[in-house]
Amino acid sequence: MARGNGKAEREKSKEAVTGKLGELFGENGEGLRELVERVCQEVIETEMTQYLGAETYERTETRNGYRNGYKPRTIKTRLGELHFQVPQSRDGKFAPEMFGRYQRSEKALRLTLMEMVLQGVTTRKVEQITETLCGTSFSPSMVSQLCKQLDGCLEAFRTRALNGDYPYLVIDARYEKVRVAGQVVDQAVLILVGVNAQGFRELLGVEIADLESESTWGDIFGQLKDRGLKGVRLVVSDDHRGLRKALTRYFTGCVWQRCRVHFIRNICGHVPLKERKELARTLQEIWTNTEVEAYRTDACWAIDHYQTRHPKVARMLEEELEYTMSVMAFPETHRRRLISTNMVERVNQTIRTRTRLVRIFPNRESCLRLVTALLMELHEEWITGKRYVSFPAPDQEESDRKLGLADKLKETISTT
Repeated sequence: MARGNGKAEREKSKEAVTGKLGELFGENGEGLRELVERVCQEVIETEMTQYLGAETYERTETRNGYRNGYKPRTIKTRLGELHFQVPQSRDGKFAPEMFGRYQRSEKALRLTLMEMVLQGVTTRKVEQITETLCGTSFSPSMVSQLCKQLDGCLEAFRTRALNGDYPYLVIDARYEKVRVAGQVVDQAVLILVGVNAQGFRELLGVEIADLESESTWGDIFGQLKDRGLKGVRLVVSDDHRGLRKALTRYFTGCVWQRCRVHFIRNICGHVPLKERKELARTLQEIWTNTEVEAYRTDACWAIDHYQTRHPKVARMLEEELEYTMSVMAFPETHRRRLISTNMVERVNQTIRTRTRLVRIFPNRESCLRLVTALLMELHEEWITGKRYVSFPAPDQEESDRKLGLADKLKETISTT
């Protein structure tokens, strides 16, 4: 009976709390929207005060300008439409940071659609969307001017100086369809993400190229070095031949981790469909090992197991498996995040949600503009959000001991 009474009391307490929240925010969240609106309005007013250097009606010698009334502004959020009164300055240059920060990608998308309409390469669906988002009164000169304004901001971001060390570098590429010289071709979007010494992710580089090759990857690596990239200890990527050659040239001495997800896809393609689950399970069991002896035993068994039936699989295990274990040389709490390029894969998913609408970019510049704007917004979320990994790393002696594990693993496979 006492247990039942306790449950009834908890349910009664829960209903009381729910009722209080309902009174505070309303059944449809109206109170919460009003709360967010009030807080954001205060932030906007504070920004205006900082911009002018003076409060309302305050007379100071350091005042930078004067207020000039308000304009209504509405933005759509998950809470519904939020309505604000945005203060205006007499010089017309004041713009709240909260509105401008996450609108670069929208501007880039609209400019891409405008360019497609002007060049006559749109479908009827894209024309309708462009008319809704951008209106119909735009000219080539207007589009050119808007592109010039946005491109300056994005170029400054892509070429900014890199300060401090970046211990981890994760690299991947995706492909977008772009119209070049009257033909639709695939263009590689090269994306590089780094983890800085404080444990935060940063978007370090993005470029458009005809294809992935040693030359194109070498160019972007050279640019990163010129901008100040240093302190790289681990690079995570797939097994693209040109990329690996460029890494060997520009990141000599760094540890290379082959993406495990790509490795599973590649090696499973050499066995029948019915055997792929077994091979994937075998690899997962090998990767759970943290000791060299256990790793050697499982790796040797797998090589012998597939030697007769699938010699190509055995050769891949013998030559490439060690590179999927390179992450073992680093702190245990970091390994889960560094075993694959999934960090960049999630970035690619974000890009895909926007580029799917465009389908075919009118030129390379529009593709780079939209992708950079999206990545710039992600970058700002990363550096102001939670740490991706926790530093500092272990002391030097422990670090050297773990780094030696990679060499031991390599020796183990080479002697089997």
